[in-house]
Amino acid sequence: MYQLEPIAALATAPGIGAIAVLRVSGEGAIALTNRLFNGKDLTQQASHTAHFGTLRTETGGIIDEVLVTVFRAPKSFTKEDVVEISCHGSEFIIQQILRRLMQEGVRLARPGEFTQRAFLNGQFDLVQAEAVADLIASDSDASHRAALNQLRGGFSRQLKDLRQQLIDFVALVELELDFGEEDVEFAHRDKLRQLMLDIRRVLHPLIDSFSTGNAIKNGVPTVIIGKPNAGKSTLLNALLNEEKAIVSDIPGTTRDVIEDELFLDGIRFRLIDTAGLRQATDQIEAIGIERTQQKMRDASLVLYLFDGPAISTDDLGEVISELHQSGKPYLLVGNKADLMTDVKHEALHPILDDEQVIWISAAKQTQLDDLKAALSARVRTDAAVQTGSAVVTNARHYNHLTGTDEALAHAIAGLDSGVTPDWLAMDLRVALQHLGELTGEITTDDLLESIFSKFCIGK
Repeated sequence: MYQLEPIAALATAPGIGAIAVLRVSGEGAIALTNRLFNGKDLTQQASHTAHFGTLRTETGGIIDEVLVTVFRAPKSFTKEDVVEISCHGSEFIIQQILRRLMQEGVRLARPGEFTQRAFLNGQFDLVQAEAVADLIASDSDASHRAALNQLRGGFSRQLKDLRQQLIDFVALVELELDFGEEDVEFAHRDKLRQLMLDIRRVLHPLIDSFSTGNAIKNGVPTVIIGKPNAGKSTLLNALLNEEKAIVSDIPGTTRDVIEDELFLDGIRFRLIDTAGLRQATDQIEAIGIERTQQKMRDASLVLYLFDGPAISTDDLGEVISELHQSGKPYLLVGNKADLMTDVKHEALHPILDDEQVIWISAAKQTQLDDLKAALSARVRTDAAVQTGSAVVTNARHYNHLTGTDEALAHAIAGLDSGVTPDWLAMDLRVALQHLGELTGEITTDDLLESIFSKFCIGK
């Protein structure tokens, strides 16, 4: 553990507020803050104590009355000496304090630099460090739980233990290379196979959880499609409980894509209202229909809304066939259920016999709870998130997990075919590389720069 040059940044959101908090971390952070603080001698105060006083200009004038909290290394977020200054939330005051700190030798922190120092000083591994950013960005109950689970160690601690066992086996396999002509076997092959199988058993649920994790973190792109006047805009307004989209009896009213968010059972759905699917009557509508088709290709879930009383059995059968061919998860929603007759239900029954259909009235806002329940059920989150199991939400983690699994599968196949120790060691090294980069035991400056540059300044 080591302390780097002192850095400072605003740790609270920018803008005018009641208070603002500035964070200073690094070698000499306490002493240099003490030089502009008028109150108790901060250099003599215990860790985790708060002290009231004033901060002074270079000529002795008062900048602000502040509360200064002292955190001594290694018992701080960065494991360096840290000072947090709580001042009034004036932009002028904040800039004055930062200017005075820079006069004392502090430099402004880069995005994510505090968390990067915490990682470099062993406060947590790289997976946990990335969870800090996810926790700050969490905007739903599910994303908050997933980030918190990852911050507390999640799956990375278990993978680190398994990686160390694999390192020990690789060392034995490579030792065999030094005795190549003597046909000795230091690494027991049955035990090595069992270890690789154990690792893969840990990897597979994590890999499978990525689709759920991605939905938790980024929201579920859910496109609402259907014929003109099926009631798509009315449905969007009903789900959001606001007049988001223009509603009209004139076909083709929606010319562009309209998006908004709906939270259901802790999951964020990105609802996308689109132009009605039909032969375009003008160039602008044609552009809207093309955007509809693009959104459908990009969506994770398709909600097809049809006018129950008006749709023909042939048209509905064609729609269902096209939805099957797309391979996209979809929901069939029959609108204007209040106007449906028994005769119409009977006519559509052969087409809908094997389909789940949610019948609603968007205009009267009936059966919307059934639709919301069906939307929530389409996203596989309950088992993983509600039980607190580890969920992979990061594409970088997913890529390394799949890379590890592929390398181990290749190594097991090599064992079955009796490959030489050098070929076996090669596959095992690839698996170790992926696991090491995942948890941060193997890093490069470019990797760290790429990860931490996405953090906000002050974290």
